[in-house]
Amino acid sequence: MTNEISRRVFLKSTTAVLGSALVVGFDPHDVLASSKSASNLTPFIRIDADGTVTAIIKHFECGQGTATGLATLIAEELNLPLDRVEVEFAPADASKYGNALFGGIQGTGGSTAMANSFMQYRIAGAAAREMLIDAAAEVWGIPHFEITISDGKLNADNRSAPISEFVSNASGRSVPEEPKLKDPSEFRVIGNPGTKRRDNEAKINGTATFAMDIQLDNQIVAVVLRSPRFGGTLASFDDTSAKDITGYIRAEAFPTGAGVIVYAENTWAALQARDALTVEWDFSAAENRSSDQIKKDLLTAVNSDSEFDARGSAVKTGTALEEASQVIEKEFFFPYLAHATMEPLTCTIAPTQTGVILYDGCQMPTGAQAALAAVLQIPAENIEIKTVYAGGTFGRRSTQTADYHVEAALAFALNGGQQPVKLVWSREDDIKGGYYRPAFAHKVRIGIGDNGQITGWDHRIAGKPIFKGGAWDAFMVQNGVDNSSVEGVRDTLYDIPNQYVGLTDDKSPISVNWWRSVGHSHTAFVMETMMDLAAQAANQDPIEYRLNYLSGGTPDQERMSAVLRLAAEKSGWGNAASNGNSLGVALHKSFGTFVAEVVEVSGDADDAISIEKVTCVVDCGVPVNPDVIIAQMESGIGYGIGHIMRNEIAFEDGIVVQSNFPDYEPLRISDIGEIETHIIPSTEAPTGVGEPSTPPSGPALANAIAAKGLRVTHLPLSANGVNFA
Repeated sequence: MTNEISRRVFLKSTTAVLGSALVVGFDPHDVLASSKSASNLTPFIRIDADGTVTAIIKHFECGQGTATGLATLIAEELNLPLDRVEVEFAPADASKYGNALFGGIQGTGGSTAMANSFMQYRIAGAAAREMLIDAAAEVWGIPHFEITISDGKLNADNRSAPISEFVSNASGRSVPEEPKLKDPSEFRVIGNPGTKRRDNEAKINGTATFAMDIQLDNQIVAVVLRSPRFGGTLASFDDTSAKDITGYIRAEAFPTGAGVIVYAENTWAALQARDALTVEWDFSAAENRSSDQIKKDLLTAVNSDSEFDARGSAVKTGTALEEASQVIEKEFFFPYLAHATMEPLTCTIAPTQTGVILYDGCQMPTGAQAALAAVLQIPAENIEIKTVYAGGTFGRRSTQTADYHVEAALAFALNGGQQPVKLVWSREDDIKGGYYRPAFAHKVRIGIGDNGQITGWDHRIAGKPIFKGGAWDAFMVQNGVDNSSVEGVRDTLYDIPNQYVGLTDDKSPISVNWWRSVGHSHTAFVMETMMDLAAQAANQDPIEYRLNYLSGGTPDQERMSAVLRLAAEKSGWGNAASNGNSLGVALHKSFGTFVAEVVEVSGDADDAISIEKVTCVVDCGVPVNPDVIIAQMESGIGYGIGHIMRNEIAFEDGIVVQSNFPDYEPLRISDIGEIETHIIPSTEAPTGVGEPSTPPSGPALANAIAAKGLRVTHLPLSANGVNFA
């Protein structure tokens, strides 16, 4: 992802006096504003009269490090240590805090936070620096260029004073339209491997506030009894037994028929009362299939003509396959997967004098505002959002339907809208009835010529689309093809001749959503498995074979080749055979970032496989926070490997089998012996790190296991012949 937006277009700095603070930010109308129009500003940095510097964080923090990253940019341009910059989450206002990569709506996701805001926050910091220096130059009566700023002080010869002495003077000045940014050679905070996360202390000592921590005066709790089958609707309910639960208040049916809201004085009473309800459901339009039938239907689809053509010509590719010396053919199946965040979904709505306030680990404030406005019939501008920390998301806290926000708004409205209502999902609620990574099937046929080279690639995909029919349909669906279903295949970096990609949509009522790395979570597995099989058929080394298909000379191919070569070097590719271990490799570009991984395993599939080491190499452009990057690479690897090892959402007659971590087991720290991450130095614009290490982790593991003699293409591995130590 390359961002070529000029500083002037991207950011118009402006100042205002808010109390005694200097605020530097962004004017969406491309006009320099005076202090009189302060309410129209979009501030990214605030400097209080006492010199406290605060970064206003427009992208929420769910563990991925945005609060640290954006504060780093301001600290760098102000020559401050990172621990001297406070962080504060921005209020909801898309006109001020919109994500340019999301078309201007306010939201976080798709690993876009740093890509969207790198220049924005640097320029805000640089503008504040120049204004403070100008103020000091005037007060001291010396030229601007004689003054420097560092560690919260302005310095010139024998003079030194804290920035607090100049905040008032600086706040009344015109904002430089093109503030001078520091040269990368001057960076002291950006790229510093010793810089640690800004939110570590608060999360360790328990002072960080998460959505589940919210407890307001006069607050009640609401939980929802939802249909046990997707697409089911409420026929009737009886709360007679629930009335015996201490703390139970009452229950109300959703006007949509989606379920029953149970109100109580506390969470425990609400959950107990919900269990005591007697309910009848209408399943006539529900998903009533079991997993075996779902899988059979998807595999049937990929063995038939595709509904949509996503790339190339099936006829032309078919001819190439007919003329090939040999054809490699494989079917793949990927089950539904839950997000399984550590903090289950929750939010609280309370009345204000003009509307309401939502307390939430809010991933998409614009969507939440729209949902509450529609349900409560109040203007969106009367809906405040207090964003707090979120205990993970992996995409779950943002859906096109704003599902839990709609539920919370209905619960608040049906209770009269006069007291705070806290909606709580249990983990069982989300795993048994939330939103999932869709189940997908693939079928690939590759033609191999006499020289071992690929002559044609026929790739059929079937699964439920994520974006089609939703709010982002116009952006993500073209000619019937939902890009999230084919990304990573249709736009592969490999130079593959005669490649055809076909897609068939699944029509199940099961709710699906983006999941960490979205479509790349399954397409990378297929691409990297098939490249390994093609290399095997050609009797060539898997890495050299891949490099041959990345030799087109494009910038992306060169960057991908570089991460692959370094991964081979750092992993000791080819040397593991001496100790009986085997290696598997996979690489993938997603969200603008290039990642190659090598997994080393010991043991055998029949007895037990042990994952000894994962070597990861990443090129994500300018590495703003190496410590955060390494943590996110490790997190994404663990998330990807843990899910393909043993996770699935299975159905029996339309009802989800799994319910919580005992039967939807997260990765254990003992599952992977070691993860070693190497970051490619770069001056390219920074790209995402929250998701890109997930796609190659699974196929790298599967390729390592295949080197032991067992090739598995139906997931999870543990349900298809692979045992783990």
